[in-house]
Amino acid sequence: MKIISIRQPWACLIITGGTDVQTGGTLLKDVENRSWATAYRGPLLVHASQRPDAIRPDEIERRFGVRLEGEQQLGGVIGMVDIVDCVRPHASRWYARDHFAFVLANPRPLPFVRWKGALSLRTAPAELLALIDEQTKRAA
Repeated sequence: MKIISIRQPWACLIITGGTDVQTGGTLLKDVENRSWATAYRGPLLVHASQRPDAIRPDEIERRFGVRLEGEQQLGGVIGMVDIVDCVRPHASRWYARDHFAFVLANPRPLPFVRWKGALSLRTAPAELLALIDEQTKRAA
């Protein structure tokens, strides 16, 4: 299994989404933009970086039509999603021009597990997977 660090609020938008200001429904971020491609397909742990992005909630609402909801934890794993493709370009409202879009599906929140982040897409350490498994069993 792989892990990637993503700044908030983007990590939460992938895992739990926000409220679509037009419909009131939940809208998820369905791509993660990167300057590099990946051949990896499969489950991906989403780590919320220790530092959030500088973007303000009103800017997200203006640019993407999404209102942020709930808590945005920092410095740990918040959920899991599947990478199902990597393309350039992509039709998603979340796609950033001239980037590769990691196409995401099946987001699922996990109990928060504090963990130090790192750059790039990397293999999740066995110690982290054990912690996640332990926290998930406790939450059940």
